[in-house]
Amino acid sequence: MLWPCTSPRSGAAYKSIAADLGINRKTLRNWVLRDRRRRGVDPAAPPAAGEAVAGAGQEASATDPDERIRQLEARVRGLEASERKLATERDILRGAAKYFAGETSW
Repeated sequence: MLWPCTSPRSGAAYKSIAADLGINRKTLRNWVLRDRRRRGVDPAAPPAAGEAVAGAGQEASATDPDERIRQLEARVRGLEASERKLATERDILRGAAKYFAGETSW
């Protein structure tokens, strides 16, 4: 997701995005600045056109192939854990749907 924090008046964009996420504007701004520092981008400079804000599914590009492999392996572990959680939630919902469908005597 690309967020419109690129204008000189990005405070308004931070405010609307923070409201959408249900968090404080300053918290969102701090996250963005921290991500820019992590990626080696000048935190004071606005993001380049088309640059995604932290948490948009993009990781910093690593020049070292071993580091890139470590990043990808960590991402795979996270996705596998998420898949297990979703499968469990799906199974619970299926069981609940079956239970409640049996309760109705229309």
